Amino acid sequence: MLMDIMNFITKMLWSSATPALIIAVGVYFTIRTRFVQVRRIKDMCGLIYKNSGKTKEGISGLQSFMISVSGRVGVGNVAGVATAICFGGPGSIPWMCLTAIIGGATSFIECTLSQIYKIRFGNKEFRGGTCYYIEKGIGLRWLAIIFAVCAFAGECFGFHLPNIKTIVTSVDMTLGIKPLIPTIFIAITFALLVFGGVKRIGTFSDKAVPFMSFVYITMCLVVIVLNFSKIPGAIALMLNCAFNPKSFLGGMLGTAVSWGVKRGLYSNEAGQGSATVSAGASDVEHPAQEGFTQSLAVYFDTLLICLIGAVTIIVTESYNVVDPLGNMVVAHVPDLEYGVSYVQNGITNTIGGIGSYIMTICVLFFCFTSIVAMHYYGEVNLVYIFKKHTKQAAIAARLMSVFAIFVGGLYYSEFAWGMADVALGIMTFINLPIIFILGRNALAALKDYEEQKKAGVTKFTFDPEKLGIKGTEPNLWKELSNRD
Repeated sequence: MLMDIMNFITKMLWSSATPALIIAVGVYFTIRTRFVQVRRIKDMCGLIYKNSGKTKEGISGLQSFMISVSGRVGVGNVAGVATAICFGGPGSIPWMCLTAIIGGATSFIECTLSQIYKIRFGNKEFRGGTCYYIEKGIGLRWLAIIFAVCAFAGECFGFHLPNIKTIVTSVDMTLGIKPLIPTIFIAITFALLVFGGVKRIGTFSDKAVPFMSFVYITMCLVVIVLNFSKIPGAIALMLNCAFNPKSFLGGMLGTAVSWGVKRGLYSNEAGQGSATVSAGASDVEHPAQEGFTQSLAVYFDTLLICLIGAVTIIVTESYNVVDPLGNMVVAHVPDLEYGVSYVQNGITNTIGGIGSYIMTICVLFFCFTSIVAMHYYGEVNLVYIFKKHTKQAAIAARLMSVFAIFVGGLYYSEFAWGMADVALGIMTFINLPIIFILGRNALAALKDYEEQKKAGVTKFTFDPEKLGIKGTEPNLWKELSNRD
């Protein structure tokens, strides 16, 4: 009964209108920013290096990027791509990529707002995120609390369960180790990290994300290179199925668009207000710089990790395609269940059994880094709710995440996914109107940054009062601009 209610609410929140609304907002900001996510790619890449040094306060722009990538890049990037190909065909992939490009503008807006309205937290941290710009920019703390409650429920519990379940299942299948041992190991490692605060999380992400990304990308590239002759055909297949109604699988064009957009939105998180927390924690000279960095995180997530996995699946023909009526119209691996197994099958058939072990390592890192990042997001939101009891709220969030790890590792229910989807849906419906209203402030910050860059300044400054932006932390940006 409870699951039926959850499924009903999920279908209402994530009807076809929801992706359309997210895309519409992305297109609007793409136009208003004059395609900032394309024009400023050079800035995006340059700022990763420029803002990579140690900071006295908060975390570096690079660490913020890595935490954001940790949250965006999970096993869903592997299983989600396979699912899109299975139910939307190869034509879903170009639409997924287009969704990411559009989402880059939305991510720029919401993450720039997170920086504009960030606050000092304690002596050495910054805190920001959707709940902060709702309260400070709009003045609706009650709405910010609703968002924070949903974010905490989804990020500190709902999303943990499927991730830890994937870890213990992979370890059991590959090494034959039963769930209890990896669950305890993950819980202890996780606790050592998160009880060290955002600095330790940032340092961990700074090391783990490049490692896991390098291993996965290298493994996929090896497979693609060994199937080099099939690359032109794979690209042609994806493009024809995506845009040509008369092509092979052209009858599934609508389904390809639907699945590509949905998986793209779910993967890159732009517009949902979840990744804004990492954006608000960084110490950068100008808010627009963090917006650029987080736009790049969207690209890294979808245009690199998701796309390279999709090409790996297609060139190795390790996929099936099922039409909306449930008929299997392409049966390359008819006995294989869709999901991570598509990628794993393609890799194993190309480079041998070692591919299975490497894939397990990648899955472990994808899931664990996602758990750490999502926990941090949830913790920030819970601390926001209980402003007068921040230490107690932080400890409660950490204990809740450890509890969720044990629940997910030893007992898993589809209810967790349902709760996460409902939470994410509510967060999206709150965040989109807010960034639409406050978007003018992010646009003002972008114009200010571009004027300073054109003037050739070596140190960027930000003055919200000069730009007519109200509600920011008093004197914060003035102090930050005057630092050596």
